Amino acid sequence: MTQQVDVYDQAAYDALQAKLVPLWKSIERLNTDEQTIVVVPSAHVDVELTASQLQAYEERYLFLLFLLRQPRARMIFVTGQAIHPDIIDYYLDLMPGVIRSHVRSRLFFLSPMEATYRALSEKLLDRPRLIDRIRELIIDPDRAHLVPFMTTWADRELAMRLGIPMYGADPKDVHFGTKSEGRKLFAQAGISHPAGAEDLHTLEDVVAATMGLLDDSGGINRVIVKHNDGVSGFGNAIVDLTDLPADATRSDVIKERIRAMKLNDHAGTIDHYLETLAIEGGIVETMIRGEDLPSPSVQMRITPLGDVEVLSTHDQILGGEDGQVFVGSRFPANPEYAVQISRSARKVGELLADRGVIGRFAIDFMMTRIDSGWQDHAIELNLRKGGTTHPFLTLQFLTDGSYDEASGHFVAPSGQQKYYVASDHLEAEGLDRFTPHDLLEIALMENLHFNQATQTGSVFHMLSAMPTYGFVGVTSVGDSAAEARERYETVVSILTREAAASSK
Repeated sequence: MTQQVDVYDQAAYDALQAKLVPLWKSIERLNTDEQTIVVVPSAHVDVELTASQLQAYEERYLFLLFLLRQPRARMIFVTGQAIHPDIIDYYLDLMPGVIRSHVRSRLFFLSPMEATYRALSEKLLDRPRLIDRIRELIIDPDRAHLVPFMTTWADRELAMRLGIPMYGADPKDVHFGTKSEGRKLFAQAGISHPAGAEDLHTLEDVVAATMGLLDDSGGINRVIVKHNDGVSGFGNAIVDLTDLPADATRSDVIKERIRAMKLNDHAGTIDHYLETLAIEGGIVETMIRGEDLPSPSVQMRITPLGDVEVLSTHDQILGGEDGQVFVGSRFPANPEYAVQISRSARKVGELLADRGVIGRFAIDFMMTRIDSGWQDHAIELNLRKGGTTHPFLTLQFLTDGSYDEASGHFVAPSGQQKYYVASDHLEAEGLDRFTPHDLLEIALMENLHFNQATQTGSVFHMLSAMPTYGFVGVTSVGDSAAEARERYETVVSILTREAAASSK
């Protein structure tokens, strides 16, 4: 049976992580070497999701199955509940240049079969026999690694129980990904970011910080409060500062405005919001103002060798009543500023590398127009995979192309540039009447599927969310930004039409 481990034993964990270095060198040099990839897409968020929503987010990372194009790679993919066979077949059918039976022999799906809202790694830690089963499927622990979604102490303990390293930030370093520490790193890197204050825990802290911002710049009329660990815009709330009195009652009015700020749908009451702030802390900062305010992001990684790499840039598609919720992305980011934000982001990446951080992370920006072009303002550092990870890696794995940091373009081996529009929340009235099989059949009949010959078309994800919640994820790829947008809009149009027809 699996033995208990001291998750806080740093020396033991560091020794385990050292195995990543020779493994990484081998993988980079030759992709035919044997390796086992253990995928545990565990999400730890302070937004209340149902078990089926959590399952859909775990299934976003089925694109990692494309790694099985490497002929000696084995994969153990763990999800909270079993994945529908139609969804698995869909991803296997997308893979070019493989024999399905050969891939199947190297692919193992496991599940604790627990339909509750708990992080997947926590479900596994409660089941030592299931952990033993994973270990039995790993041929050589020295040539295996764990791929989490976001790293916590539970994920670190899981890696130590399995006896394999984890490719992701050490939980002792994840504070660098909080909103407060992000602001500090932006300042140390010398890149532009909004005026504000960090390490706030109480309502009084937020009031005092807001008063300070007003004293420094009386022209502001809105500030934004953010929880340190907020994800995808959840935990963000905007405070209206218009028409404030100039007398001694100003702070009381600001407190009332904060208590009246509009929260995201899943945030609960203002009291719950403030309770979360007290536990994890947060920031307040001025809202960037302007008529044209795109919000791009830069995706990066620090390898086990300490190399800092810019992987991609995106323009985020934001929704929600106040435009604070991430709903999708356009790739790559606008060429007018894609290279510029990469340069700024790299400065932060170098600071993280100096601190020994490894793994994927992203930096979000707001852009404002200036006479010479654009000014970038760093607003968030997310030390984890995110909503732009799966569409980009899907494109990369399916085309064998790569992103060029110097030009801001993604180029396939043919020399053709590639673009996409992606969303995790394509919704339509009546879409909850569809099964995954129904949607895939419609995609086939309407010629929506990704075509390997042209390397264009659409790839679907989060299929298990559709029958219950009426939304699905999609990544639409084209040879130009206009074609990618047109393909995405065609998917939306056809699914809306078919969903409406199914409701009659």
